Amino acid sequence: MSIQVSSIVITSIFAPTKAVKKFASFNRYKLVVVGDKKSPAHWQEDNVTYLSVAAQEAAGFRISQKLPFNHYGRKMVGYLHAIREGAQIIIDTDDDNIPYDDWEFPAMEGEFAVSPTNRGFVNIYKNFTSHHIWPRGYPLDLILDPGHNLNEKDLAIETVRIGIWQGLADSDPDVDAIYRLIDNTEVFFDKRMPVVLAEGTLCPFNSQNTAVRRELFPLLYLPAYVTFRFTDILRGLVAQPIMWAHGYCLGFTEASVLQERNPHDYLKDFESEIPCYLHPSRVIAAVTCAISAGNTVSENLRRAYAELAKENIVTAQEVELLDLWLTDLAELTK
Repeated sequence: MSIQVSSIVITSIFAPTKAVKKFASFNRYKLVVVGDKKSPAHWQEDNVTYLSVAAQEAAGFRISQKLPFNHYGRKMVGYLHAIREGAQIIIDTDDDNIPYDDWEFPAMEGEFAVSPTNRGFVNIYKNFTSHHIWPRGYPLDLILDPGHNLNEKDLAIETVRIGIWQGLADSDPDVDAIYRLIDNTEVFFDKRMPVVLAEGTLCPFNSQNTAVRRELFPLLYLPAYVTFRFTDILRGLVAQPIMWAHGYCLGFTEASVLQERNPHDYLKDFESEIPCYLHPSRVIAAVTCAISAGNTVSENLRRAYAELAKENIVTAQEVELLDLWLTDLAELTK
């Protein structure tokens, strides 16, 4: 059974790509594309709400006071627009992820194969392929450790509430620059049922094929004052302990998009990913100690970033931008 998704949000600096055109053909979704200063001046595509820089500024969101231009975080204006338009589910994806014809996400509640609890970081890719591959943001010291792979026999069918679904991507999946520099084998993942991670068991996830339910919309916040390749990874690390505190799980599905990746300089990616290599465990520890089940999701997010600032993982500027995001959200949902 598929979920009823209200909005898909993409940011792009290109004319409508093959992926954007395919998403626009799915009439059961509202597609929002967020432009930037590098985007074509006369961007146009049927069945798409396009937010130019001028439209973003006119939307009146407080986050525009501090949100950088020429940055992936411009996507947050698209999230706010979708929320203003009544979105119940927001799907995050990119302009180089071409959806398959049967692209969809599972239901947000139901019976799924669930991992054991408290396993720490696991390499979810190993449940979808035998190739030696790992997701961007996965701790480097665990890459050769099979003890951090989930054993299929340990998965149990349970009824759970999903907070966020991460769909995988075929051909050029989301991996780090180290994988691309030393291997870079094209990978098509196995077809299989979803895998859900229980509390205390986690894996990095991205913003490339990702569905988020309304109760967790605050967790869509994309940090804008960290390196580009750390932005969505940090978001995903912060989100997982907060999801557990509120009774939600993270789930992974088989690949439902084909990535035809926009051009990248792998050495520049490596430099941008250094925080991904250094900080995953520190982020989880900081967030876990800062949050409480008695707080709202927004309160926990604010506490998490305040703690990350104390740890010098983010700056005071990040916390200031987060406060604007939370203010915008509060006004849209009151």
